[in-house]
Amino acid sequence: MSSEPPVVVAEGIRKRYRLGQREPYRALRDVLAGVPRALRRGGRAENAADGLWALDGISFELHRGEVLGLIGANGAGKSTLLKVLSRITEPTEGQAVIRGRVGSLLEVGTGFHPELTGRENVYLNGAILGMRRAEIARRFDEIVEFSGVERFLDTPVKRYSSGMQVRLAFSVAAHLEPEILLVDEVLAVGDAEFQRKCLGKMQDVTRHGRTVVFVSHNLAAVRHLCSRAILLEKGRLVFDGDPDEAVDRYVGRGGERATAVLEGERLEERVAKRRLYGSDPLFSCTRIAVLDEGGLPTSAFRSDEEIRIAVDYAVVRPVPAFRILVTLTGGNQAAVLRTESVDGASGDGPLGLEPGTYRSEVAIPAGLLGDARLDLNVSLIAEVNQVIDYAAVVQLDVRFAGHGSNTRGKAYLRPLLPWRTEVLSEVEAS
Repeated sequence: MSSEPPVVVAEGIRKRYRLGQREPYRALRDVLAGVPRALRRGGRAENAADGLWALDGISFELHRGEVLGLIGANGAGKSTLLKVLSRITEPTEGQAVIRGRVGSLLEVGTGFHPELTGRENVYLNGAILGMRRAEIARRFDEIVEFSGVERFLDTPVKRYSSGMQVRLAFSVAAHLEPEILLVDEVLAVGDAEFQRKCLGKMQDVTRHGRTVVFVSHNLAAVRHLCSRAILLEKGRLVFDGDPDEAVDRYVGRGGERATAVLEGERLEERVAKRRLYGSDPLFSCTRIAVLDEGGLPTSAFRSDEEIRIAVDYAVVRPVPAFRILVTLTGGNQAAVLRTESVDGASGDGPLGLEPGTYRSEVAIPAGLLGDARLDLNVSLIAEVNQVIDYAAVVQLDVRFAGHGSNTRGKAYLRPLLPWRTEVLSEVEAS
């Protein structure tokens, strides 16, 4: 560990929110009357039944140059912790000590004035971050170029899409050289190209010795970008350490073969995003399993073994056009393999399904992959009406078994391809 003092110190942070009605107005006499009761509690907040501890005893230290990933299910306390670190929210108990200038991107449009133009908001955000006008002007062209909103720079921000707002906000926060950068789900908005730019910029920031705290449901990005990860569950810190191990714990792997099956509540817990069009769902996914050639669940394979992916789902009402999309992505979020259920159709397009229970299965053939650690992503799609996306359902580990004497090097794809060697003079003569 670095001999320098930590730049972020969280000491026993607890944050309690009231459920139900708002806090009633309290006069001075009410406050004074409650002093004896507070003294008897020793200064601790009253643990009323209608209260919720969003954070419960979070403690950690972060040193200069570290990239910390915060992962966990929705409601685990990730965003609340970032708000405490950025001084937006005061903790109920404990404290957060920050040494250095903080740049934060917590929500779409944070720090933007909707009536001001993009140009004016760049200067406003810079001032909020503590930058002098000359510093902002020096980096202004870089900020605008990175954001990609040049054409709309003199348009009020209230007319920007959420993606445009995030592009500009992230660009400001990343280019104005904060010593500590707090980022909450920036990869959830924006196209794939901008997401790659964000990852590249955060890597540049850390190479210059700055510190990043990164909240994301994109587990591949956490593994690729972060040097350390914290897993939160219901406001508690349950793991702090290697990003790969943190992700494994989050998706419930833990090294056991049965963890390659997700079903029921465990499946719903792994949903990174769920999009429903219409209030009456047409179908629901009940089980996703990764199976070996013998039909047993596992997530570890040799390259000479077939990988079978089975998806169970229930159709409630007739679905005229249905497809399942399976994608394997690498650590840099690049799609290594993509297949859809329509690939095996007769050319008539997506399947039409009547009410009932179904299983769709696809096999990745043996001898295709090399050494690889890949995320399995599954999408169930009813054209226009309903889409359910499960990101990073499970992580697959594939070990290259070799082709004859070829066992050298590493690559995601290592197919056994036909080679031919001939004597060139004989070929020319013929």
